[in-house]
Amino acid sequence: MAATSERRAGDHLALKAASVGVFVLVLTSWTSILAKGFSTFGWFGLHPLFQSVALALFTYGILTLQATSQPATKAAGLARHQLAMLSAFFFLLLGSSSVWYNKELYGKPHYATWHGLMGPICATLLILQVLVGGGSVWFDGAVFGGGIKAKAVWKYHRLSGYSIFLLLFFTAHLGGAWSGWGNKNVGTLIRPLAYTIAPLVIVTSVFARIRLSKMRIW
Repeated sequence: MAATSERRAGDHLALKAASVGVFVLVLTSWTSILAKGFSTFGWFGLHPLFQSVALALFTYGILTLQATSQPATKAAGLARHQLAMLSAFFFLLLGSSSVWYNKELYGKPHYATWHGLMGPICATLLILQVLVGGGSVWFDGAVFGGGIKAKAVWKYHRLSGYSIFLLLFFTAHLGGAWSGWGNKNVGTLIRPLAYTIAPLVIVTSVFARIRLSKMRIW
């Protein structure tokens, strides 16, 4: 008996749209730093570079696990998801550490903007997300009792993951569209495209591929 198709109408278009959005955001972030020379920005220069890579990996980590229903594709998707998410978290920590160190180096205040406040909040939520997600699948979810109990936790992990994903791109929007760095180093026309439109397209596209049946909590 042939396996039921995992793809839904519009999934491929949403995948392409999200990919284009990520490409625009990453390309803009990297060219804005490299075009003026990394030494111009000091340690801060690592922040948009690493954070944009982290966002790309977070997006891929979700996209690769969406629309999987067969055992083989589920297992492969989960393996890719974990690798992408752990890599993204690593880059996020590097990018966050670089801007933290830069502020310490020049005596600048932390949490002085909405972007500066949202960043640590997202990082904290991601730590919890990784622990809960890993605990629900590693060693057959033994941390949460295994079996059905662990699978029940996974549903909440999925729901909270989408919420954090939205917060991450809202934080990127604040940093790219409204910060002094964005105003000084990204073109007036390119800035809203890369840090307002692109994040909106990415989040909308990823959310369009959600299977609500996999997140029933009532």
